[in-house]
Amino acid sequence: MSLGFYIIMAAQFFSALADNALLIAAIAILRDLQSPAGYEPLLKTSFTVSYVALAAFVGAFADSMPKWRVMFISNGIKIFGCALMFFNAHPLVAYAVVGLGAAAYSPAKYGILTEYLPHRLLVVANGWIEGLTVMAIILGVVIGGMMIKPDVALNLLAFDFPLIDTGIDSIAEMNLVIVGVLYLVAALFNLYIPDTGVDHKPLKRNPVYLIHEFNHCLKLLWRDRLGQISLAVTTLFWGAGATLQFIVIEWAKAALNLDLSKASMLQGIVAVGVAVGAVLAARMITLRKSVRVIPLGIAMAFVVILMVFVRDMWLAAPLLVIVGALSGFFVVPMNALLQHRGHILMGAGHSIAVQNFNENLSILIMTGLYSLLVMAGLSIYAVIVLFGLFVAGTMWLVRKRHIENQRQHDDVALLDDRAH
Repeated sequence: MSLGFYIIMAAQFFSALADNALLIAAIAILRDLQSPAGYEPLLKTSFTVSYVALAAFVGAFADSMPKWRVMFISNGIKIFGCALMFFNAHPLVAYAVVGLGAAAYSPAKYGILTEYLPHRLLVVANGWIEGLTVMAIILGVVIGGMMIKPDVALNLLAFDFPLIDTGIDSIAEMNLVIVGVLYLVAALFNLYIPDTGVDHKPLKRNPVYLIHEFNHCLKLLWRDRLGQISLAVTTLFWGAGATLQFIVIEWAKAALNLDLSKASMLQGIVAVGVAVGAVLAARMITLRKSVRVIPLGIAMAFVVILMVFVRDMWLAAPLLVIVGALSGFFVVPMNALLQHRGHILMGAGHSIAVQNFNENLSILIMTGLYSLLVMAGLSIYAVIVLFGLFVAGTMWLVRKRHIENQRQHDDVALLDDRAH
């Protein structure tokens, strides 16, 4: 891998690190405001609304200029959202603005891989980007959890620059400034990302045309024999993963008696597993063999259900690592296959925009349903069982669809051979 690839990875790492630290900081602010418990999963909902609402436009935007410039502009939007929270905007509103930046960032982040690297390296590159993203999640939630610990927070708050009054008087303000600095570091790396030399399409100004074009791309990917399978798997994975973040926090409180700071560390444990799974997938699975990992999604769902029986930390940690490892191992090859098919069918930016639309619609639906279940007073153990059964059942249907697609393809190939 060249230096340019590692710069792309560094930019993604710091941006994702800030996103996840900000999520913990925003949850802490909601609790300081004594907001209802159902508001916490709604943070993820507000973050992902832009992915769905702007899906028809961000792909075209990403393909209209060099990807580094798109990533730089997007990080600027994230910094603005962080600043809004600093100046006392409601966390749900401010985090929605950060989500707007993330929605614009994502097609460029993944699209640049297909422009910069040959397709034979896509699984390896996705292993890198998923591994580093997961490392950013681990460190992000750990940093977020550490920053809200009273002893750490008070020590940081007591620090002052000589002769400078920073005006930072609360733990929340201090957390948001640290997150803002992380976004700035990501933006600096964006400036050094190489131009891939790929021709860029001028951005169409007619929104009706863009919506029509996006709809065409959406249908194209869902009708593709391999595209629909990889899209279904990644769509389910990201919806389930976002919901699992909040399930782990609530489960840690109920089963392990942990506060938000310590519960956020458990999210990091899941992320360690995802990183391990992502690295193993990058080493062991080729693009051609990527669909063989689908059964691992079913296995992961049943392992999640085992959480209801766990009451001790020494059992919780390895169980969460296994959940993460199974997730990382099956999603990385699926992601690479989806990017490859999308790049062939419609171009990198449009393909990632379609992927983001589906995945974040899944996040909206699944976190929204989780929020409703929490507000309705359903126990976290019942939620975990329902969650696991839903994921296992959906993955089984996807696998069944893939087998049918293979059978139809073999039948068509046999007819063609007989015709000749």
